[in-house]
Amino acid sequence: MKKYYNILKFSIIGIVIVFLYGFAAHRSSLREENGVEVFFENGENLFVSYETVNKLLIQKLEASGLERKENINLRQLEEYLRGHEMVENAEIFLTLSGELGAIITQRTPVLRVTCDTEAYYYDTQGKKMPLSDNYSARVPITTDTISGQEDKDLITLSNIIMDDEFLKKQVIGIDRVNKGSSREYELKTRVGDQKIILGDLQRIDKKIAKLKVFYKRTILDSTYTNYKTINLKFNDQIVCEK
Repeated sequence: MKKYYNILKFSIIGIVIVFLYGFAAHRSSLREENGVEVFFENGENLFVSYETVNKLLIQKLEASGLERKENINLRQLEEYLRGHEMVENAEIFLTLSGELGAIITQRTPVLRVTCDTEAYYYDTQGKKMPLSDNYSARVPITTDTISGQEDKDLITLSNIIMDDEFLKKQVIGIDRVNKGSSREYELKTRVGDQKIILGDLQRIDKKIAKLKVFYKRTILDSTYTNYKTINLKFNDQIVCEK
């Protein structure tokens, strides 16, 4: 009788162990999405770290009860990440092995606004974004506050500067000059400490082409530092002041 009792006892223990193992495996299958693979589409992760994206996704999954992978709302996760102030776009996917993946496009600053009360960036789309503790972007600086539809020109000009390798290296500041109902712009340079009088954005391509010709010629004979202002407002000519 004792022999049968021991057999029964060990059988029950074995069943309990198998049950606990199966339960643990089941719980593990519900949490297999914790492995997050993050890719940054537009270069280095200067403003949004891997740790930040990973933490946001895990927090969101935990808040929803970490559902099975087939029930995860990928679009909802994408919208959640796009709500981050440094993220322009996010695409979420699941691999065949059940790992969660994220392709992140960071916001790209093109202008830094520095005024008495605050400092912040504007990105390529004209959306406000905060400064980062991790990285300081090398973009033109303005002290003009930007607001409303009327200031789209300032963002347009900033994008033009940042898309041009020569201007990106040379221009460090943008000043807005209001002249009656018109709005004109002046640029501050890195080399030579010059003021470039740009005027409005009409014929902007021709103005930039003239500016490049001017620098190309004056750099050859090292005379570009002799000029205090470079005025591009006039057709087919550059007016300079020494």
